[in-house]
Amino acid sequence: MYRLFLFLLLFPLLVQAQDDDLLGELENDVTVDNTVIAAFKGLKIVNFETTKLANKNDFYLIVSHRFGTVKNGIDDLFGLDQSVTQIKFIYGINEWLNLGFARSSNLKKYGLHAKYRLVPQTDTFPVTIVGYNLVTANTSLKDDQYPNIDFGDKLTYTTQVIFSRKFDKNFSMILSPTYLHENLATRSIEILDNGTTVNYDEDNDQFAVGIGGRYKISKRVSINADYGIHLNRNSNSNFKDPLSIGVDIETGGHVFQVHFTNAQGMFEEGFIVNGNGDWGDGDFFFGFNLSRVF
Repeated sequence: MYRLFLFLLLFPLLVQAQDDDLLGELENDVTVDNTVIAAFKGLKIVNFETTKLANKNDFYLIVSHRFGTVKNGIDDLFGLDQSVTQIKFIYGINEWLNLGFARSSNLKKYGLHAKYRLVPQTDTFPVTIVGYNLVTANTSLKDDQYPNIDFGDKLTYTTQVIFSRKFDKNFSMILSPTYLHENLATRSIEILDNGTTVNYDEDNDQFAVGIGGRYKISKRVSINADYGIHLNRNSNSNFKDPLSIGVDIETGGHVFQVHFTNAQGMFEEGFIVNGNGDWGDGDFFFGFNLSRVF
C-alpha cells in the first residue's frame, strides 16, 4: 500500500519531466521566422516601386491610367481627353524574384523589368533591400521620321536599389537611389525672344533619389506619397521633379490606388526625367493604378 501511494505521488512529476524534455527537443528543431511583412500592400507607392514582390506563382495584371492635366479645366474635362494608359503583367518566379512586361500608350513604350529581394527586414536587420532593373523601348521614334536612328537609340536602362523600413504597423518608408541611362538623351527646348531655338540635352547618364511613404488610416486604406530628386538635371530643363500623393484602397483580391501627380509618364524615365507638370501652376494629373492578382 505504501509503494502504491508513493507511485501515485511521483507519477505526475515523472510525466512532467518527460514532457519538458520532449518540448525542449521540439523547440530545438523549430526555426523562428522574424521577417517583417506587409511594409507595403501595393507594388508601387504612386510612381516609385516599393519593396513588395509578387509571391511565387502569383500573376499580376496592373492597369495604370493618367488623365491629362487638370489645368485646362472643363475645356478637356479636366484631362479626360488627354489620357494615357499602361498595362503591365508581373509573374512571381519564386519568393524573391519577379519578372514583368509592360506597354504604355505614352510614346508607345514597351518595358521589361526584373525585381528581386536581396535582404528582408527582420528583428535584427533594420531594412528590406530590393533590386530593380528596367529596360524600355520608345517605339514612337519611327525610322522614316528619323532615318539615322538605330534600335539601340530607342532604349533606356534603369537600375534602382530600394530600401524600405516598416516603423510600425501603420507607417513605412522607402529610399530609392536610381541610375538611368538614356541612349538618346532627353532634350529641352528654349525659344529666345528673337525666335531662335536653343536645345539643351541631358547627360546620357542620370542620377536620382526617390523618397516615399505609406501611412495606414484604417484596416484597408492608406495615404501614400513619393517624390523624386533628379540630381544632375540640366539647369535649363523644361521638366520638373515628380511629386505624387494618393490613396490605397484594398478590396479583397486587388489594390486600387488613386492619386495626383505632376508626371504623366509611368516608366521611370517618364516620371523622373520627363515630369511635365508643375504643381505651382496647377499643372498636374489625376490617375489610378489597379492591381489584380491571379
